[in-house]
Amino acid sequence: MTYRVAIIGAGENARDHGRACQHVKQTELVAVCDISEQALERFGEEFHVPERYTRLDEMLATVPLDIVIISTWGESHAAVCKAAAATRGMRAILVEKPISMTAHECEEMIAATRTNGVLLTEGFKFRYHPQHERVKQIIESGRIGQVKAVQATLASPLMRYAPLTNWRFNPRRGGGSIYDTASYLIHFARHVVGSEPEWAYAVGNSVRGSAAEVSAAVHLRFPGDVTAQLISSYEYGYCQSTAIAGTRGWIRMDLPFDQRSVREVEFVTVEELPAPVHVFCDNFDTETYLYSPVNQFDRQLEHLCECLSGHSSPVITPEFSLGNMRVIDAVFKSMQTGQPVAIWKETRT
Repeated sequence: MTYRVAIIGAGENARDHGRACQHVKQTELVAVCDISEQALERFGEEFHVPERYTRLDEMLATVPLDIVIISTWGESHAAVCKAAAATRGMRAILVEKPISMTAHECEEMIAATRTNGVLLTEGFKFRYHPQHERVKQIIESGRIGQVKAVQATLASPLMRYAPLTNWRFNPRRGGGSIYDTASYLIHFARHVVGSEPEWAYAVGNSVRGSAAEVSAAVHLRFPGDVTAQLISSYEYGYCQSTAIAGTRGWIRMDLPFDQRSVREVEFVTVEELPAPVHVFCDNFDTETYLYSPVNQFDRQLEHLCECLSGHSSPVITPEFSLGNMRVIDAVFKSMQTGQPVAIWKETRT
C-alpha cells in the first residue's frame, strides 16, 4: 500500500522529511502547506509536489491524505495537529519535536487524535538509529548493572552562524535551547533510565538580543536516587556525547543524536561520521560497537508505515511525549523560580 503524505511547513527541517518521502517506497508526497508563498514554491519545485497550499483548512478539505507531517514552528503544533486529526480519512500524524509548547497542549493533541482514531507520534528521529537500539539491549541485559546516572551534552554554536532574528532565538515560536536541544537530552535520559523523573532543577542564560535561553544546565532526579546531568547550548562548540553509569560498568555514546553531513543553519559540511558505542565493565573488559551513518528520517517514516500496516507498534507513544513535556514544563518553572520543581507523574506507556 502507498500512503499519501502532506508536509505542513516548508522550511529547512521539512526538506529532510521531503527526502524521506522520496526514499520510502510506501509513501507518496502529494501536498505541502506553508504560509510563505516563496517557501512553498521553492519546496514544491524541489520535491515535485503537485498540491501546494497557503491555507491549511483548504488543503485538508481538498486533498485525500493518510499521513501528515507537521514541521512548523512549535507554537502552531497543537492547533495544526488538532485540525489534521479531524480530517476524514487521516491515519497518522508525525509532529516534529518538541511535540508541543506545553504538557497541556500535548494532552489536547492526544485527546483529538484518539477521538478520531489517528496515530500520533513525535519526531525524535534518533530513536530509530541502531546505536540506540544496541544501548537499550545492553542496559536490559544487565551487563552494566542498574543505571544510576546519565550525563549528556548537545551543543551547536548557532550563535556563530544564525542571526538573532532566526526563530530558534524566539521562545514564542518554540525556539531556545530547552525546546530545541535539551528536549533530546530529556527524552534520552527518560528512555535509558526507564522511569519518570521526580523533580527537575535547571539554570539557563540568555544573551542580549535573544529572548530565549541560549544555554541551559538541567538536573533530573529519578526514583532510587538515579540522576541525570544534561547540558544544552547554542554557544558551545559542537558536542554530542552521552555517558550512562551503572552499578557494574558504564556506556559511552558519541554522535548519538545527529550524523548528517550537512546542516544548513550551522553551515556545516563534513563527511558523515560513524556512531560508536563503548561499553566498559568492572573487570576492565571493553566492548565497542561501530555503526555506519544511517538516514534517521527515512527509518522514522518507514517505522510509521509499519505501524499503519500493523507490523509494528509505535516506538514513541503519545504518552511518552507527554512525559517529556511535563519535564520541560518543570524545567522552565525551575529556571523562573530558581528552585527545584516536582514533576507530575503518571504511568508510562
